[in-house]
Amino acid sequence: MPSAKILEAKQAQVNELAAKIKAAASGVVVVYQGITVEDDTKLRAELRKAGVEYRVYKNSITGRACEEAGYGAIKEHLEGMTAIAISKEDAVAPAKILKNYASKIETFSMKAGFVDGQILDEAGVNALAEIPNKETLVCKIMGCMKSPLYSLAYVLQAIIDRNGEAPATEQTA
Repeated sequence: MPSAKILEAKQAQVNELAAKIKAAASGVVVVYQGITVEDDTKLRAELRKAGVEYRVYKNSITGRACEEAGYGAIKEHLEGMTAIAISKEDAVAPAKILKNYASKIETFSMKAGFVDGQILDEAGVNALAEIPNKETLVCKIMGCMKSPLYSLAYVLQAIIDRNGEAPATEQTA
């Protein structure tokens, strides 16, 4: 039986990870088996640049932390060599970056994830990875909002041109 000191250290790890999961916008659990040191270094650098924390925990610690955070169903996906990527701000970043590596490395795969209080399976995480980032979505929305205004301006200008009227000017009294 482990000593009280070891159990206390493990409980602290569980509490720390559970707090990170609760505060996260999203997270993804991956099986990192078969990744080379070079690829792992590149992966970690890319995730860090995107503001994503990527770390390997024991499956039992990850499982308990997920349970404590309200994502207990993720425990069933914690088999083998797993790691967890957690993002506080960008919900799409971990899935997008990890999907890129999963497509390059056969044995590297995404198992499950969570976003906005929902648990995602592998297909759900892949679907999340396909969503454009926040800046792209904002640009698309702005483009959709601008388009009708431009169309209205063109129609009004065409009516003015057809009627041969000059634009309204101030009249002096």
